[in-house]
Formats: sequence, C-alpha cells, structure tokens
Amino acid sequence: MPKERYCAQTVFDAPWYSQGIKATGAGTILYISGQVPQDAKGNVVGKGDFAAQARQVLSNLKAMVEAGGGRLEDVVKLTFYLTDMRYRRDLVAIREEFFGPKIPASTMITTPALAFRDYMLEVECTAFVEGR
Repeated sequence: MPKERYCAQTVFDAPWYSQGIKATGAGTILYISGQVPQDAKGNVVGKGDFAAQARQVLSNLKAMVEAGGGRLEDVVKLTFYLTDMRYRRDLVAIREEFFGPKIPASTMITTPALAFRDYMLEVECTAFVEGR
C-alpha cells in the first residue's frame, strides 16, 4: 500500500512531523496527526478560550481530511486529548457542529499537558476514503 506525506495549505506544516499520511489501495486511509489550535502560520488561536481552540482544531482536522481527498463523513476514528475534563461539555456541542450528533468512534483522554502550554486540546483522526 503506497503511503505519502501531505498537509492542507491552511494547516501549519510542521517540519518535525507529518500532519497527515495518505495510504492508497482499494480505498485511501488517512492517518492524521493530532491537530492543535494553530493557524496556517503556526500561531496559537484562542489562548485561554476553549471554544475558539476547539473550532480551530476541528477546522484544521477538516482541512486535513479534505486535502487527503475525503470529507468529514469519511472519518472513522477520533481521539481527543484535553488538558481538563471540565471542557468535555463544551466540546460535545462544538464537535456536533462538525460531525452531527452521531460522530465516528472516539476516545477522550485527559492529560496534564500538551506540546505547548497554551494548547487546551488536540485531536487526531483516521479516515477511510472509498475510491471516488
């Protein structure tokens, strides 16, 4: 199964890891690295504002799925990393803005810290894009 690194133009293309890996065959599997609340230039969006960060993270995730040839409906697995479980309620409503009430399989994990102290959440995903 051929694999290639890719990144959406609106997502910061970090030089030290891949934002996305695209594997092709009978369909395409997208393995998307944890998206954080950064704009395309690497600036943190919404410092101290969980809702703003969540929308930026999920917008980045959407951009990565689309850059890999998919749609949000193709996402089969989400993993959420939160720095505080109190954000869970806010996240549910924002997540539904992107995925609707029946989201893909998901896991939510709390962690005391993420890569940078201003990040309040990170989300990674896997998507399967059937041949279109």
